[in-house]
Amino acid sequence: MDTQRELDTRGLNCPLPILKAKKALAEMNSGQMLKVIATDPGSMRDFQAFARQTGNELVEQSNVADEFIHVLRRR
Repeated sequence: MDTQRELDTRGLNCPLPILKAKKALAEMNSGQMLKVIATDPGSMRDFQAFARQTGNELVEQSNVADEFIHVLRRR
């Protein structure tokens, strides 16, 4: 998947991955995509709620080994 920016939040717990993603998305243009790599299992539901609340599209979520990948499209 073609993302314009990647954010490494490995080792950070809620709410830090969300806060860092929010800041990164604010610096991006509408339609651009952000990939977030996290190790917090709670990030799966956190990013779902974040997308619903902010209007940014949650394009994809996956779990690879002990990492959780979230791809968001800026509204």
